[in-house]
Amino acid sequence: MNLSKRIDKARDAFTKRDQVASAHIHETLPGVALEKHGGAGAQYIGDIIYGGLDGIITTFAIVSGVAGAQLESGIILILGLANLIADGLSMATGAYLSLKSEQAYYDKERERESWEVEHFPEGEKQEMHQIYLEQGYTEEEATQLVEIKSRNPERWVDAMMIDELSMIRDDRKPLLSGLTTLLSFIFAGAVPLLVYLVGLFIAVPISFGISVLLSALALFALGAAKVSITFQNPFLSGFEMLVVGGLASGVAYAIGALLRNLIPT
Repeated sequence: MNLSKRIDKARDAFTKRDQVASAHIHETLPGVALEKHGGAGAQYIGDIIYGGLDGIITTFAIVSGVAGAQLESGIILILGLANLIADGLSMATGAYLSLKSEQAYYDKERERESWEVEHFPEGEKQEMHQIYLEQGYTEEEATQLVEIKSRNPERWVDAMMIDELSMIRDDRKPLLSGLTTLLSFIFAGAVPLLVYLVGLFIAVPISFGISVLLSALALFALGAAKVSITFQNPFLSGFEMLVVGGLASGVAYAIGALLRNLIPT
């Protein structure tokens, strides 16, 4: 059994609280083959899901607000498409700059730790020793950990980054993260507008009702897909996202209806 399959089985055993299955998995651990799993795109699943969820919720909130104000469907398309481009670019830019800044900060801190390890090794060992004592290790255990980890400079710096600074580098590519966020936002955010786009060519009755149904299905599907990174119950995760999106859209619809009554035509 390779590592990827073992982890999947371990998660399943934990979900079912199956102690027998969990024990069997751990007994077969010595023969496990260590390998990278999930593929290069797995680390961008979060960008896809959260970009898509935000796209659906914000766009459908606009659709609901305009529908509540009983304005023409053309206005829905104009505002919805403007939101897709403007908000999508804003989210993508934010994802790109945020990740790039985090990585730059991590690299700078790692450079400092490497310099300290090279020039003040004894002081760094004392720091590590104190950290392990604070984590609950005994004096002897802390000494052994420091001796083991300080044998290799790279491993030593890795330990300092995690144990002292609580920092782990995010190896996603900032540009790809931003692009993934943008595309997922646009594609998912277009769902509430599909019926109105079709309405440009043929008459579609109850357009808003169809948009509600499509958006609800998309919200539930993306919420359920979110379990790929949260490992929650798919139905509960989907229902939770449906409720959140529904609340946001309901508020937008109510505001649109209120403004329609307050603003003279």
